Amino acid sequence: MKEYLKVANDPMLWLMCLPVVAVVGIQAIIFSKKAFASANSVQLTKKEAKDAFRIGAISAIGPAVAVFVVMLGMMAVIGAPMTWLRLSIIGSAPAELAASTMGAKAMGVEFGGEGYGVIEYANSVWAMTLNGIGWLLFCGLFTHKLDGLRNKISKGDSKLTGEIGGAAMLGAMAYLVGGHLIAGSGNLVAALVAGIAMILLGKLAEKLPKLAEYNLGIAMVIGMVAAVLYVG
Repeated sequence: MKEYLKVANDPMLWLMCLPVVAVVGIQAIIFSKKAFASANSVQLTKKEAKDAFRIGAISAIGPAVAVFVVMLGMMAVIGAPMTWLRLSIIGSAPAELAASTMGAKAMGVEFGGEGYGVIEYANSVWAMTLNGIGWLLFCGLFTHKLDGLRNKISKGDSKLTGEIGGAAMLGAMAYLVGGHLIAGSGNLVAALVAGIAMILLGKLAEKLPKLAEYNLGIAMVIGMVAAVLYVG
């Protein structure tokens, strides 16, 4: 085992990462409770709220599997504690890999390659941390102002507010999928197959309504399997 990995997997580092991960877990519990508590304000029944929660949890399986696969690779290079910490906060494995790679290149070595030692590892950690700070600062400083901006644009029209939210979601998803389509190869195959699977599953759900809440997760898994088979 490389020398720096003794530091990267040291029990003390596990203890240092634990409080941050614990805070993330506590936040998840608080947000979930507040979401259920505010269900009445948006005219949702307890059953509908529970169904929405279950659908969200199931839909998260697809992205979680993708992150888990990359996480295994990250653990081999930057150790388990820091991988656990970074993906608990940010959750974007590609972004964390890119930041850690840039940190290594700034020191003149390849990420996890020859010459990658304790100092280079520390630089990768700094790069990941500084990369994440920008996102957190923006959310903390501007998130509450975005709601006011949305209300000004919609002028209190609830129907228009829904349309604006839907358009924003479509734009965001199109941007994310567009990157995979442009990348081609396995990315293109995953996007196309998952899209086709979603359409077919939507048709099937008309006959089997209970299947609808699993559609997104199933389509994601089908897309990933298709990409693996294509690349392999």
